[in-house]
Amino acid sequence: MKPEEETREKIDQLLEIAGWKVQDLRELNLGASQGVAVREFPLESGNADYLLFVDREAVGVVEAKPIGTTLSGVAEQSEKYLTNIPKEIPHVREPLPFAYESTGIETFFRDTRDPEPRSRRVFAFHKPETLKEWLSHSDTLRARLKYLPQLITRDLRDCQIEAIQNLEQSLAESKPRALVQMASGAGKTYTAITLIYRLIKFANAKRILFLVDRRTLGRQTAQEFQQYITPDDGRKFTELYNIQHLTSNTLDLVNRVCITTIQRLYSMLKGKPEFDEELEEHSILEFPPKFEF
Repeated sequence: MKPEEETREKIDQLLEIAGWKVQDLRELNLGASQGVAVREFPLESGNADYLLFVDREAVGVVEAKPIGTTLSGVAEQSEKYLTNIPKEIPHVREPLPFAYESTGIETFFRDTRDPEPRSRRVFAFHKPETLKEWLSHSDTLRARLKYLPQLITRDLRDCQIEAIQNLEQSLAESKPRALVQMASGAGKTYTAITLIYRLIKFANAKRILFLVDRRTLGRQTAQEFQQYITPDDGRKFTELYNIQHLTSNTLDLVNRVCITTIQRLYSMLKGKPEFDEELEEHSILEFPPKFEF
């Protein structure tokens, strides 16, 4: 099998796992599924390796690359397929919003609607219903992060104000990572909950992961969420939004905040249906040799 064929076979499998119906152009049937991925679709700029349709409208492309290709440098190659879409092809907008580059082993994704679009590594192709949900919003999360309202500083210490404002500035600048350093006893959890509340209410963040290194900290964090009074609404956080402190490897999708340990998260990412709670009693950072998943 040629490298190109091996890549296509792997990409086909990944798309199908994510709920896409993969078709050749000669067998085109956009009504076969909510999400249809059409191989080698002819466009004015050449043949798109895969043109993605959701509810019969084109929403994005997949650029297939041989295994071993450095994907971070080929984003511009998929970009040429996002514009100059023929009028006879129904599409949600131009440029098409979603672009993937994939070797079948590694996949990069970007949303062209972001204020500063950039490719990022993803674990899998998104489901068609996920892309449809994103398209139902007038803007993206990255766009909403640029326009968070002024922070209500009542009941916040100076160090907490500085931490929240600087972190929100970092998010507004589309920086993928940030580190907040605060002294012991400075109110780190309260600071984090204040930020989380703002991200959910004003940026419509779908779900936020609060990660701890042992179970006792998870319980304490859940209690702080339950006691937190929102500064603008006056109600408790848990009266407005659901939180979940994981005691099993099952995530309830109605929750806006999920609290869990590094150990359990790793177990879930490995696909384990169950997890020994005793492994959460001690920090994995203190006793790494004892944790075997």
